[in-house]
Amino acid sequence: MGRAFEFRKERKFKRWAKMAVQFTRLGKEIVMAVKAGGGDPNTNSRLRTAVQNAKAVNMPKDRVEAAIKRATSRDEKDYEEIVYEGYAQHGVAILVETATDNLNRTVANVRSYFTKYGGTLGKTGSLDFIFSRKSVFTFDPGDRDLEELEFELIDAGLEDLFVEADEEGNDIAVIHTAFEDFGKMQKTLEEKGIETKSAKLERIAQSTTPVTEEQAVDVFKIIDRLEEDDDVQAVYHNMAE
Repeated sequence: MGRAFEFRKERKFKRWAKMAVQFTRLGKEIVMAVKAGGGDPNTNSRLRTAVQNAKAVNMPKDRVEAAIKRATSRDEKDYEEIVYEGYAQHGVAILVETATDNLNRTVANVRSYFTKYGGTLGKTGSLDFIFSRKSVFTFDPGDRDLEELEFELIDAGLEDLFVEADEEGNDIAVIHTAFEDFGKMQKTLEEKGIETKSAKLERIAQSTTPVTEEQAVDVFKIIDRLEEDDDVQAVYHNMAE
């Protein structure tokens, strides 16, 4: 089957094993949301979104409630959100979003991962021409008329609406808006009674770098290592699918 096939299979099992890491990241997002806007999801849209995203990945309710309670404690750490940018092997751009209570530890770790796997860490803003920050919402399309919905969402900043398959092979509707239209779109979807599965600010690659399957194995080594770090919230790349 080859090295690339075995590596893809290994990554699939790793994704299943990353559930605990995902819960930790969502818990951190909940803490940051509470510290920024209070512990009531009804009046704190960032917290409402974080709780919604936690629900979408089946994060236990008691863990969500514990994160909210922990965030209201004066002893809970504050997190600083830092973005790192660089290149992996074969010219693939990598953007890393982190949330840390120890900046020195985080930058040292991220730099070491790039160095160990043949990449280079660049300056902040060096990948602005590759990645565009977008608001991304997903929901179950059901029997909804998506063409009609497109017209209804234009005033909320809709840029794109399409359907793709999720990891289980089910249809999922995806909405893209500008970064600054996140709140407006979120409010509009709530008013229309559309329950989103997730609502996030993501980095969308505007250009891609083609790689072979063997080269992709090299790039995924650094991506996997970054995603395993507790300070890392998200990793984006521009490898062509």
